[in-house]
Amino acid sequence: MKEPIIKFENFGFQYDAQAEPTLKDINLEIYPGEKILIAGPSGCGKSTMTHCMNGLIPFAYPGESTGKLTIQGKETKHLSIFEISRMVGTVLQDLDGQFIGLTVAEDIAFALENACVGQDDMKKTVRQVARQVGIGDHLEHSPDALSGGQKQRVSMAGVMVNEVSILLFDEPLANLDPATGKKAIEIIDRIQEETGAAVIIIEHRLEDVLWRDVDRIVLMKDGRIVTDAPPDELLSTDVLLDNGIREPLYLTALKYAGVKITPKCHPRGIRSLTLTEEDKHKVRTWFHARKLAKEKPEGKALLTAEKIDFTYDNGFHALKDINISINEGELLAIVGTNGAGKSTFSKVVCGFEKQQLGTLTFQGQDMKSYSIKERADRIGYVMQNPNQMISKPMIFDEVAFGLRQRNVPESEITAKVEEVLKICGLYPFRKWPVSALSFGQKKRVTIASILALDPQMIILDEPTAGQDYRHYTEIMEFLNELHGRGITVVMITHDMHLMLEYAQRAVVFSGGQVIANDTSANILTNPEIIERANLKETSLYDLSLLCGIEDPNVFVQHFIDYEEEGRDRQAGGAAAQNDRKEEKRG
Repeated sequence: MKEPIIKFENFGFQYDAQAEPTLKDINLEIYPGEKILIAGPSGCGKSTMTHCMNGLIPFAYPGESTGKLTIQGKETKHLSIFEISRMVGTVLQDLDGQFIGLTVAEDIAFALENACVGQDDMKKTVRQVARQVGIGDHLEHSPDALSGGQKQRVSMAGVMVNEVSILLFDEPLANLDPATGKKAIEIIDRIQEETGAAVIIIEHRLEDVLWRDVDRIVLMKDGRIVTDAPPDELLSTDVLLDNGIREPLYLTALKYAGVKITPKCHPRGIRSLTLTEEDKHKVRTWFHARKLAKEKPEGKALLTAEKIDFTYDNGFHALKDINISINEGELLAIVGTNGAGKSTFSKVVCGFEKQQLGTLTFQGQDMKSYSIKERADRIGYVMQNPNQMISKPMIFDEVAFGLRQRNVPESEITAKVEEVLKICGLYPFRKWPVSALSFGQKKRVTIASILALDPQMIILDEPTAGQDYRHYTEIMEFLNELHGRGITVVMITHDMHLMLEYAQRAVVFSGGQVIANDTSANILTNPEIIERANLKETSLYDLSLLCGIEDPNVFVQHFIDYEEEGRDRQAGGAAAQNDRKEEKRG
């Protein structure tokens, strides 16, 4: 009988700085060649369990463990971090924090240099592994010059040179565009097949991971394993939603149509999904019973970009003749491939970069003479990497920083900061240092610091990256509420779910140009735009074709409208409940 390559037995772990254990009574066996997806809400213990497997606990994060953890039959408490690294390779969520070498080749070779491998063997291994992950043509490039997808391939190569038996991927899709994320999952799948390594993926974007089969999904909550089951079994229940994880969109649509999800219909992926004729009929009936919602009238133009052109000092032509109008009170998505110009456009709008050609107007006024501060009074900007924004050691002080710079009275600051911390799910951590937070929690801190300033327009670069479904929903519902009050919200995102669910309109960038300006449904059912902009067709499109629906874009729009109606019903119910509470108090 095959022995497990990783085995947790009644395992628990408590950080020295925490009053309660983070992991409790973990029992888990992972076998050679298995591919496991570990999912769960933020703070459930996924990252802590990963750190226990790769040796960062206890060597980087001290604490006390109970029970037993063995890797390849050896108990980890008797192993050094170097010995563990020879068995377990980790690709971090923060790719920039993993690079050491000045070139791609140097970075891949780092572990081999530590092991004193000879130059000839080292170069041969580096070239071989680089070819495996598709980065062989970039060995002389600096890691800083690579796209997000290329950086991830370098990180994969850097851990593969050790010929490890276990590969850990910590949120590998968090900073990748949809098509690159799809390729990343395909590469991980191919590496697993070629090497026979056990693969463990920690990820919130469950539907994207399931583009390729996994053997089991391990679901965690509050430091415990809630479920450990094959995907077909797990996706036939409501366990994901009950524990704060978004289920695949095609399953949500099937449930709206009254289709019962069972393991027999193979719900683990849209490609494996098997529906009866009765099921397909239910979907078509739901579709034909719906009517398109009335189009909302366009608001007055708030920000207008005309013929914007921008080239970096190194000669990279990032923006080419950009013409965009963003309306008052609009919720807009800006999407496209990595390096398409999305973030550069936002930097030009905020004044961090100066366009060489073209005009930007805000409420009809030319912004040419506006300083960065004057722009910041009108437009808030939340960067993709929270570490580039945070300047204070404590969470409360970071969120209060902008208000204090504006000389707001301290009593008002306290009330405002506590309000936005509650909205962003950070109120329990208000007295914590920022350094104690995860990447996703730091992201929420930066959003809170901008929301505290009440801008007329807010630009968010990947607002939900690294967020679980509950926090994703809380942040987006708050942004939706701001939008409902007339604040303009612009989201730069790779998350097609977010784009479908919340954006009234989407602008698509590719190669520094705007190639589409349309509804999310029309964009994500247009194969030409999807291919040019490295997007990914929504699984709703595939579901509509599977069920014989001739208008997939209309089907997708019906789904969007139905979701919005559901959110409105929930909001209305919550408001009515609050009103009844107020009446009772009165």
